[in-house]
Amino acid sequence: MRAAVYLPDGGIGPGRLAEVELAAEVAGPAELALPEVTVRDERGGELLHRPDLVYEPAAGGGPLAGVEAERQARAFGLANVAYHARRALRFAADLLGAPLPHLVVRVGAHSSASRWGGGHYRLPGDTDPPEPYPVAETGEVHLGGGRAFVPGTGTPYFHAPAHNAAIVYHEVGHHICRHTADFRANRLRPPDDQHSGKVALDEGTADFLTALLLGTPDIYGWHRRHIPQWDPRRRQLDARWTMAYLRPKSGGHAHANGTIWASALWTARGRVLAHGGDGERFDRMLMRALSGLGSCDGPVEREQDRRNRFGELLGELLAADAELAPVVRAAMADHGIHTEGSNAQLRARMRGTSTPAVTT
Repeated sequence: MRAAVYLPDGGIGPGRLAEVELAAEVAGPAELALPEVTVRDERGGELLHRPDLVYEPAAGGGPLAGVEAERQARAFGLANVAYHARRALRFAADLLGAPLPHLVVRVGAHSSASRWGGGHYRLPGDTDPPEPYPVAETGEVHLGGGRAFVPGTGTPYFHAPAHNAAIVYHEVGHHICRHTADFRANRLRPPDDQHSGKVALDEGTADFLTALLLGTPDIYGWHRRHIPQWDPRRRQLDARWTMAYLRPKSGGHAHANGTIWASALWTARGRVLAHGGDGERFDRMLMRALSGLGSCDGPVEREQDRRNRFGELLGELLAADAELAPVVRAAMADHGIHTEGSNAQLRARMRGTSTPAVTT
């Protein structure tokens, strides 16, 4: 059916408003079902009342919008999420040569407790905040209903995460990581006791996939335009982010550290293109590397430690395509990422200092 969505245009903003064909089934008054993904608004209400999915964005809706504008904005969000989640899942499936497990996306999650303007990826097990409903064993994306207006846009736009393709792509990126690299070794854990925490490589890979699908390294430029591009919180995939900026152990931050990996991948892909290579071939190289990293069995603690190392994933990346490996290796080295050494040792090497042989 026809659906109104935002299409990435490489600029700073939600994208270009357009109508697309979306093979979706209206499975309820606030639920869309597709072969790859189910998208449901958990706040209730009769949202999908048209024969198509052409709803108005209504500037994101929000607390200052009227009843009809809020309903339009929420219905638009369902179609927008369905389109972008399906696109990301098909992108990965085409590269992997196999579909990923079905994904559930809940929009407006945790809205009863407080306004929330972000998203997260959850698996069954203890989480903070706790989930009010059972989480699918294969993983779920939860998007908040929005908390504030996008700064610096002139005309007020309520930042509903369902309107932001960058947030959708990033969270679906975690689903891709869970079923390839499996950074927390959840495949080796009991199905009802999974670990939903993210490590730097998980966050970085999700950010890189977001940049690919958006066509820009300034992935959060729309809702973080007020943050300077040199600030790590902007998550701009700039070449300046190297292992010298790594914040290890308890002082670290998975998102900021992940930007180092995402930036290195962006640089490597750009080098492949500059050398006359094929971008899709690099993307397939990355998917093979993620699958290779997550293919080993062993004690959970040992596997989790191994899969957290930048050098380990680089090794899998180089092994995934011997012809592209020299270009990729050189690009990664510019970011201080090498196959030998712990994360802390790579950081020290990039800073020109020394550190004992410790595990990170």
